[in-house]
This record gives sequence, structure tokens and C-alpha cells, in this order.
Amino acid sequence: MTLFTDSLFLTTDKEGFRLCRETRTTSSATMTVLLCKGGFIDVYYHGEMVRIKKGDLFVRIPDFTQPLGPYAMSPDFEFMQITVDAAVFEQIMFDHIRVEPNWYSKQEYVKANPIFTINEVSTDFFETYFHLLELQLQDKMSDYRRQILMLIARGATMEMLNYMDKLAIVDNQSNLRTAVNQSDYTFREFTRLLQRHPHEREVQWYAKQLNITPKYLSEICKERSGKSASEWIADITVSEIKHYLRNTTTPIREIARLMEFPNASFFCQYTKKHTGLTPNHYRKQKRN
Repeated sequence: MTLFTDSLFLTTDKEGFRLCRETRTTSSATMTVLLCKGGFIDVYYHGEMVRIKKGDLFVRIPDFTQPLGPYAMSPDFEFMQITVDAAVFEQIMFDHIRVEPNWYSKQEYVKANPIFTINEVSTDFFETYFHLLELQLQDKMSDYRRQILMLIARGATMEMLNYMDKLAIVDNQSNLRTAVNQSDYTFREFTRLLQRHPHEREVQWYAKQLNITPKYLSEICKERSGKSASEWIADITVSEIKHYLRNTTTPIREIARLMEFPNASFFCQYTKKHTGLTPNHYRKQKRN
């Protein structure tokens, strides 16, 4: 079985795995979660061959430095794989960034330790989310198909973060039990500042809090995530704007005030620059 859209790919077939790998997972712009149900697969990842065997869950966070490499399957290899575009994954995390303050630490842990041996309960959760996505992908007549797919993907992502908490990846001080270098620490602190001060929109403000130059902050962000500091700030801001416009009837002027823009006119200019539409046009388009 292989099903897919522009942003989501599901498969249980070896041929589907090959197709997904050749068209999507070799790039940095995807997240893949693969549950091994039987046999094993060896995959070249982060400079070495890693083996994913029965009962293992392989989680690949979008990584701008480490695409997937060659692989070899055992004859009895069975699996369930979900792959989503990085843009979808990032949207989910942006929407939840304020309730998931340790995400950067967890993300770095997963990059270094992509294979988890999971119990029966966690396996059942994964299979349930997989089948929900499968059913929704098969229902091409649904008017709310995209929205439902996103909600299921959100649930699966939150379940993954919950499982990582159960494994005690993060200690009592909410820090990784692995060493991080200075750029890792700086980037993590930057993302925490974004969570605490989402309406600060100047790179200079964040750089001042971190006692570094704006240029150096952007270099660190680019190195660690592939995006500059200003792009991170814009993504957080635009995510909040879209939430207000899609999900509320709050007047434009009031949204501008809540998000601490100097005035409604500046808010409208900012929205059009980053979405291509004025706030009113965006709201009407997304509700039609």
C-alpha cells in the first residue's frame, strides 16, 4: 500500500520505500517516521550504517546536513512509514512551540539517536495514527481532507514528544543529558526567547539578549536549521497571524494590537509581504 499527496507519503511497500527515498527522503526537506514490523533495514545515516530491526521506530527530523544514504533490506523486511514535508512538520511545531519549550533539545537528541525500541502500547498508537491517515488519504471526496490530515499529523507529533518524555530524554533542569557546544546552546536559547517573546520582531533585540551580534546569531541559526534568525522570527509571527485569520473573527485592527504591531496599516503590509495576500483576502480565501 502506498498513498501520498504533495506533502504526505504513506507506504508499507518496499517499492513505495524506494519511490519515497528517491523522490523525497534523500532531501533535507522531509520528516520520516518508520516502524519496523519484521526483518530489518540498514540505512546510511549521519556517517554510518544504522540497523532498524523489528520493534524499532526510526525518526528522522528534517536535517539540512544529513540526507539519507544507501540502504539494504532483509528479504522479510516489513514496515509502516509516514513521511511529511518539512514545511508541514515546521508548521505543527510552530503552532505548538509555546507549549513545547524543550523541543530544540529533543530535536538534537533525535538527530543523534534516531532509533527507538518501543513497547506494545506505543506501537499501537503509531499504527492507529497510520491507519487514520490511510483512511483519510483514501477518502478523496472529503471537503476537510487537508485539515483532518493536519490534525492527525499534529496528534502523532505530540504523541512522539510524549513518548520522548517518558524515556526521560530531558532531565529535571530541562536540559539534554548530552553535551552541547556553544552554537547549540545559543540556538536553543534563541528558540526559547522566541517562545517567551513572540512579538519581538527585530533580530537585534534577540542578539542583545544573547550578548552576540545580529550577524553571528543569523549565522548560527543558518548553520543549525538552514534558516536565518529573521526567517525564524517571521515564521513564528506569520504562524500566529494565520491562526488569528483562519480560526477567529477578531477584527484586523484588534489582531494588530494583540500582536503589538505599531498600527493596523503596518500589520496589513507585513501580512501581505509574507503571505502574498492582505489580511482580509487571506481570511476570505481560507474560509471558502
